[in-house]
Amino acid sequence: MSTLAPTITHTSLRAEGFSCPSCVSKIEKQVGRIDGVTAVTVKFASARIEIDHDASAVSVEELIAVIAKAGYSARVAAF
Repeated sequence: MSTLAPTITHTSLRAEGFSCPSCVSKIEKQVGRIDGVTAVTVKFASARIEIDHDASAVSVEELIAVIAKAGYSARVAAF
């Protein structure tokens, strides 16, 4: 029996609706709890959310839904 290591995907999202540094930790905490997420960094100044995750365990849509549940909107960043 072989176990394959998960393929980690890097997803960049553009966030809207946060206005203070405490919003950053709230998003990082909520997203970081998701199974399959290995790293999450919220950049307050640029309103970007950088997430490393196993795409077979959690989709981009699920990530966006968790951020929305925390009270913020997010969309895939073009760059």
